[in-house]
Amino acid sequence: MKTLTFIRHAKSSWEYDVRDIDRPLSTRGQNDANLLSKELLTSSNHPDAIFSSPANRALTTCHIFMENLNFDKELLVISEELYDFGGDRVLQFIYSLDNTYKDVLIFGHNHAFTAVVNDLGTKNIDNVPTCGLVKIKFDVNYWIDVRKGKTIMTLFPEELK
Repeated sequence: MKTLTFIRHAKSSWEYDVRDIDRPLSTRGQNDANLLSKELLTSSNHPDAIFSSPANRALTTCHIFMENLNFDKELLVISEELYDFGGDRVLQFIYSLDNTYKDVLIFGHNHAFTAVVNDLGTKNIDNVPTCGLVKIKFDVNYWIDVRKGKTIMTLFPEELK
């Protein structure tokens, strides 16, 4: 069994004249990341690995989740492949994961995440919103064999407000 949890970065700020990769979270984004991660405190299992896009907004969202869920900082790996907006690089990233990992969290971007969770999961999602979480379980032993799994959880900020 393999489990993937996709978390789209929280709402970013457009106030600053910075490159896309450097955009920070907005106040709403910080609040949503805290709200969602604290909601997971009772239901979260500990992942074997955590991966994040190098984009500031994704990495900051990841750090908020890790802190609130008391995940070991050693679990985090920053991956350029997750700075993807189409989904092909995200899929290749998934297929290349170390097979010793059973439960993986990834932080990244749309439209990639919406495309990938619809392709891999059983629940059709029009749009994974900012700070949206989708968890999919796969009945496989190797990441390269991931094709269609069962969507076992979705959690979006608007559901908690």
